[in-house]
Amino acid sequence: MQNLRHPCGLIVLVALLLGLGGPVRAQSTDIQSLIAAGRLDEMRWPNFASARPLLQQLYQPKGFAPLWLNGPQPKPVALSLIGTFQRAGDEGLDPEDYDASRWTARLAALKQSAAAQARFDVALSVSAMRYASALHRGRVNPQSIHRTAFDTKPFDPAAFLRDRLLASADLPAALASVEPPFAAYRRTRQALLRYLQLARIDDGERLPLPRKTVDPGQTYPGVPRLIRLLRLLGDLPPGATVSPDAQTYDVMLSDAVKRFQRRHGLEADGRLGAATILQLNVPLQQRVQQLQLSLERWRWLPAGISGPAIFVNIPDFRLRAVDRSGIALDMRVVVGRAMRTQTPVFSAKMTHVIFRPYWNVPRSILRNEILPATQRDPAYLASKGFEVTTWDGEIVSTGPASDSVLEQLQQRRLTVRQRPGPGNSLGFVKLMFPNENNVYLHDTPARSLFARARRDFSHGCIRVEKPAELTAWVLRDNPGWTLEKVQQAMQGGNNNVTVHLATPVPVFIVYGTALAYENGEVHFSDDIYGFDSRLAAALARGDAYQ
Repeated sequence: MQNLRHPCGLIVLVALLLGLGGPVRAQSTDIQSLIAAGRLDEMRWPNFASARPLLQQLYQPKGFAPLWLNGPQPKPVALSLIGTFQRAGDEGLDPEDYDASRWTARLAALKQSAAAQARFDVALSVSAMRYASALHRGRVNPQSIHRTAFDTKPFDPAAFLRDRLLASADLPAALASVEPPFAAYRRTRQALLRYLQLARIDDGERLPLPRKTVDPGQTYPGVPRLIRLLRLLGDLPPGATVSPDAQTYDVMLSDAVKRFQRRHGLEADGRLGAATILQLNVPLQQRVQQLQLSLERWRWLPAGISGPAIFVNIPDFRLRAVDRSGIALDMRVVVGRAMRTQTPVFSAKMTHVIFRPYWNVPRSILRNEILPATQRDPAYLASKGFEVTTWDGEIVSTGPASDSVLEQLQQRRLTVRQRPGPGNSLGFVKLMFPNENNVYLHDTPARSLFARARRDFSHGCIRVEKPAELTAWVLRDNPGWTLEKVQQAMQGGNNNVTVHLATPVPVFIVYGTALAYENGEVHFSDDIYGFDSRLAAALARGDAYQ
């Protein structure tokens, strides 16, 4: 009788009293066997070996009895979960990752045997844990896509099922509680719903590529399709009147194209060139996928971002400083070159700023760019404001480079830095958030690059359009550091002055090719580093579920 004090013994006793001992014992044995195997071949992703400890925690307190069934009948929460899996596409997830098309047959088989009931119950538990985890922290470990990306968020799906889902009277609210708490995430999800609908109703006709750029007032055979597409996307207002001539590309259409161009990272000139036609011809299903991938990336971010923070979105070429009231600053940035010097995805805390900094030239730039230029012209270093120093910072030369200096630079016995001033590559301020990538934000004398639509020109660090405004914002808790004082320190202060932030600011360097703005617009960017393609391939392989 002592065994009956154990939860398993109590369940067996109750089952015997009710005349259900046989089915309950069979279900419990089958569930234990399935968990021990860590595999259920009838699932889309059959291997759940890594979840065995979680399933043990979930089932053991109930003696491995079914959690989602009353006899052969599914509980209401089980049916609600199945419906949620079948609508997973609305969350940017793949319904088949949670066996959406397989539940009808499983429900029909419940009355056939205890074994079918055990398989149903375990499959539902595995799918529910996968679904909740996907909502909370994404399906793919971000570090498998970006080496230095954010750490995986902790989450206990077994505890969530036990404490929230199994007894939930409001399943949507319980699931919403584990989703990212960001307004931008919710806007992206709404944009996804809209683009799913647009993709269903769009006819998919491709616009013809003109032999030369089409200006307003000129003829273009694709005008009828252009009108339909721009109206569908909302760039051409529903009540807008366009030319009755089906071949004329008029001013109203040109204005709509400007809106489209602005939303897709193009120069908003209102002309129909090859780049604009290419973007107009991107299938809307591809835009759906971009939004799905952006939702995945939002789920990677720490859930506890509550205070002011800086976000730099690489493919969007923009920096946004946010606080509790929303976006405090919004500016253009220049990021690392796509082919050679990509800016990494990671997060760190900004701790200090340096006014009128020296630029300590990285070894790769010294080797690949500065040394070859100096070999061609020994006066190159002096003409660009560089000085040769020891590794301790002792100045060796400020004039033309001698053969001896060149030899020591090639042997890495000496290094090069650029003096503060108007020509310094870092401009008049750099904003530091120490990290293993040696990446930081900084001013730049190359202001013309901010006018470009595509802005990947740097060696990996990030040049900011409004350095004084950003510096004043990060120093807002430092007494006396007004915008005016920041500008004075940049333009006429002492060289290489460090100011530590009274309150460190989290910095997130992120990568999202689809963004839902506060004004309701959805902006899309090119996958300049190929990270979306890499993430889409990982999701298609089911990396998280194998």
